[in-house]
Amino acid sequence: MEALHVAKANLTVYLHPSQTKDVNEAVTRELSSLLFKFSEIYDGVLLAHEIADVPSRHGKILSGLFPYVGVRLTANLLLFAPKPDTYLEGKVVKVGQESIHVVVLGFSAAIITVDDIRDEFRYKIKSGEEMFRSTSHKRHVIKVGTMIRFLVKSFDEEILHISGSLIPSSTGNIKWQSSLANSSRKRIEVLKDFSTGTIDGGAISNDYHVLKKSKKQRV
Repeated sequence: MEALHVAKANLTVYLHPSQTKDVNEAVTRELSSLLFKFSEIYDGVLLAHEIADVPSRHGKILSGLFPYVGVRLTANLLLFAPKPDTYLEGKVVKVGQESIHVVVLGFSAAIITVDDIRDEFRYKIKSGEEMFRSTSHKRHVIKVGTMIRFLVKSFDEEILHISGSLIPSSTGNIKWQSSLANSSRKRIEVLKDFSTGTIDGGAISNDYHVLKKSKKQRV
């Protein structure tokens, strides 16, 4: 997924003196409090963290009413930062005549309005189930539970909400696109095998045209 990346960060975590009994646990707790929140410093939503190095178990004590301890460390951060014109994958959770609602990575909501769904898709209700079905490929269906690939139009950093698009031809039902790609790959392989004189590991008889010509001559 294009929106995911890992960043190596040099951090200073401020701990209350009461937390210094177990520095590693306290630092982990502080970093965990930032999970699933957008960070302007790293321009992304923190999804996971791994402490790579704590140079010292002791930190610099900051003077003040509450003398906090500043602990310097290095950490690897997994960030979610969707940008316009990049692609995301998500699970469809609701389909309506005017929109498709998607959840990305289990926490970020996305919406694709009917104006951002390409013309080949038509809204239908089959056996009480709402869906968008392609008029070009009947098996290309988008309904609740479908994993889809879509283009990012915008990302609201405060509420972690994404506006998406299914206009590009490379977007849609991921499973269907994968099966289509596999079918195309197999057809290409068969054509290659035929052109080189082998199919399924066996040789194609080079006498075919000769035999065909002989039969014509006998007639």
